Amino acid sequence: MTILPLVVASLLAAASASESPEPAVASARPAPPIVVAEASPASAEPAIDEAAPAPDTCMADVVARVQARYEGVRDLHARFEQRTRSVAFGGASEATASGEVRFAKPGRMRWSYSDPQPSLVVSDGETLWLYDPLAREAQAMPVSQGFLSGTAFQFLLGEGRILDAFHVTASGCGERLVQLDLVPKEPATYERLELHVDAALGDVRRTAIDDLFGNRTEVDFTSMETNTDPPETAFVFEAPEGVRLEVLEPQTGASP
Repeated sequence: MTILPLVVASLLAAASASESPEPAVASARPAPPIVVAEASPASAEPAIDEAAPAPDTCMADVVARVQARYEGVRDLHARFEQRTRSVAFGGASEATASGEVRFAKPGRMRWSYSDPQPSLVVSDGETLWLYDPLAREAQAMPVSQGFLSGTAFQFLLGEGRILDAFHVTASGCGERLVQLDLVPKEPATYERLELHVDAALGDVRRTAIDDLFGNRTEVDFTSMETNTDPPETAFVFEAPEGVRLEVLEPQTGASP
């Protein structure tokens, strides 16, 4: 199957794994950082950027701007470029993919991959479908509360409050793009999330997510459109005739 968001792969692993699952990776079938100041001589005073706001103030301001921006958005459509680093068998591999994505309140999404091979990830907020048209296979599974598919938009377009759900720090204050590092307060299917935010507008331009297996997915968004009112059918998958559909259920005791 074409490269899918790595947290989707983690969820699939959780649904089918034993008590000691192997690290999850996307199939190859056709388809927080801590900010550390640079060391200075003991007698020197640390350099301070007078123009940059204090980190806590910067974080609060940017979070508020992001929250306000997406509270006014019903749905979002964008082109995306995705880079993944998956860790398996003691090594690391990198891959890229691209396509277009739609998100809509509450928590619905549709990832349409066009490169390197076509594939589809769809969710109505309750069920997640993954479709490989070349293999004529599809999988369905329930969406868990801690689910995130390599980006934060379905959280932002749901009912989530960033500061309620995450421990947040900011870096790059005073720059056009500010990085917010988010660590979930409750157990989740991922370890850490990054938002790269246009500080003036509150738009999220890039997301990065580290999952529980050490995999990392980065996604850049371009050509964003909001409030285009896509049809309900855009977030439901109907398996074409001849496609094998496998329904996966999370197992009790499986890792998230």
